[in-house]
Amino acid sequence: MLTTVLSNNSHLFPHTFFLAGIPGLTAAHIWISLPFCFMFFLAVTGNGVLLFLIRTERNLHHPMFFFLAMLSFVDLILSLSTLPKMLAIFWFGATAISSHSCLSQMFFIHAFSAMESGVLVAMALDRFVAICNPLRYATILTPVVVTKIGGLVVLRGVVLTISFPSLAHRLSYCGSHTIAYTYCEHMAVVKLACGATTVDNFYAFAVAIFLGVGDMAFIAYSYGHIVRTIIHFPSSEARAKAGSTCTAHVCVILFFYGPGFLSVVMQRFGPPTASAAKVILANLYLLLPPALDPIVYGVKTKQIREQLFKIISLKRIDPT
Repeated sequence: MLTTVLSNNSHLFPHTFFLAGIPGLTAAHIWISLPFCFMFFLAVTGNGVLLFLIRTERNLHHPMFFFLAMLSFVDLILSLSTLPKMLAIFWFGATAISSHSCLSQMFFIHAFSAMESGVLVAMALDRFVAICNPLRYATILTPVVVTKIGGLVVLRGVVLTISFPSLAHRLSYCGSHTIAYTYCEHMAVVKLACGATTVDNFYAFAVAIFLGVGDMAFIAYSYGHIVRTIIHFPSSEARAKAGSTCTAHVCVILFFYGPGFLSVVMQRFGPPTASAAKVILANLYLLLPPALDPIVYGVKTKQIREQLFKIISLKRIDPT
């Protein structure tokens, strides 16, 4: 589809864009790349290990871990779609990016960010059923239902964001071709256009409201019921056990929506020019969740810890 889009109106669309990196901190790009590189390592290693454990260990073949596998896969794609180009900018000054690559990166970033939000909603639903209606958990979240939820999450992410590259490509770019970020974000590209961008602004805002506000409202509603249910548990031990099963998910929610909310606020109400703080925050929105999510679930989820320790113990016994 992207190829078809690019074949139209090519005289209006530049062949190459340039990514500015972090404004005002160009001289420090090498040092800034160190934590970025570390986060990339954590994201690829941690999510790869989680996917391996969930795929190979039958004890983890449950709805909760199916959604966790989806989250890890989405995080992995987000990291691979953004971090290599960021590091190329920081290390080699490779700021140029072709229009095809820019629009492809734009789609992957927005589609998989939307999928991540959808997975967090699905995980909230899983915790809601497990705590508020535990006796019917197996009959409500059957493998068929879980698969349909996963498919709906993917379909929703693609449908809502597939128009972003098309909308950006139809505009005329007669001025600067330098994107004031380290990746091709939709509105950052649209801001370079010299024509009317009302449709782009409205659609991007509508998608952000639908995904951000809608998904957070559902998660808040679910956890409202979860908290009320936990409060009425008969023993403090039962309350603590139920609460601990939600801790990891709550942390992941904060990692994802926290920087995202601050980034949107700075985009809408901050200075019109890109500042170092704005760009760094936009980067953290994409980098923090993939790097920290596997650590949180590895530390807070007993089943994952047990399977990981089991594999490590076997390796120590049989080094071959």
